[in-house]
Amino acid sequence: MHNLPTLSAPCPSPSALRVATARALHQLLEQQRVLEDTFALGCLGPETAAALMLDPDAHNDVTARSLRAGIVVRSRFAEDRLLKAIALGSRQYAIIGAGLDTWALRAAQALPTIDVFEIDQPAMQAWKQGVYAENGWATPARLRWVSADLREVTVDDALTQGGVDMSAPTVVSILGVLVYFHPPAVERTIHVLRTLPIGSTLIMDYRLDEQCLPPIERTMMQFTAHVMAAGGEPWQSSGTPEQMKALLATAGFDVEEDLGPAELNYRYLARRRDGLQIAGGGFRYLSAIKAR
Repeated sequence: MHNLPTLSAPCPSPSALRVATARALHQLLEQQRVLEDTFALGCLGPETAAALMLDPDAHNDVTARSLRAGIVVRSRFAEDRLLKAIALGSRQYAIIGAGLDTWALRAAQALPTIDVFEIDQPAMQAWKQGVYAENGWATPARLRWVSADLREVTVDDALTQGGVDMSAPTVVSILGVLVYFHPPAVERTIHVLRTLPIGSTLIMDYRLDEQCLPPIERTMMQFTAHVMAAGGEPWQSSGTPEQMKALLATAGFDVEEDLGPAELNYRYLARRRDGLQIAGGGFRYLSAIKAR
């Protein structure tokens, strides 16, 4: 490990930092946690972590609460499905666009035989390795860093180059990634996953087509899309459940679950005293199994 940036350098992925911040705030603001993540604050660097700890309520307005709910539920949904796959025999977990994900750290002791492959752009991975170094976190023995720019390298090539055994069932998560791809790139990314063996699991999210939303939620999504574009990470794609099911079928995947806010709130956020809920229907979370 060399030439690693210090945490005073800006994170090269605003979306990765935004997700990690939401996970950290969940640890500070909610007593009844959907996701336990003791590493989330440390991923932000000492200055940002200290500022959040001093005044977490500054990030607790209605919009921020809904976005935070969506992020922590997304992680919980993915990790629940991952654990089910591990229980059924999968031993490889590939995280496409890993950002500041902490599953490898949290699972290192409880699940030491699982190979974890974190795929992300080189600059993001270098920054994350700097996070590990400055916090004194040992890299888990079965964690593999796979530097790849998916604008230049296909997912299957990244998996192969990273050392994934493409003959063994693998769990692949693609969260917070496809929305930034143009539709042809989304189709290519899914299509190349046909090379995964039968029994592999795909966990992903996608932005629901605006025409499927009621007017108020459509306005909310358009506002958020404008904010994302102004921050340099514009949303590029969306779809419907029917379109995603058909696309996944071309790669040999059968959809198991494709859940929107109502189902996710019922599963993960029901009967909460703090009222934490996903307010809008802009994104859906999906799991699929490679069946052919």
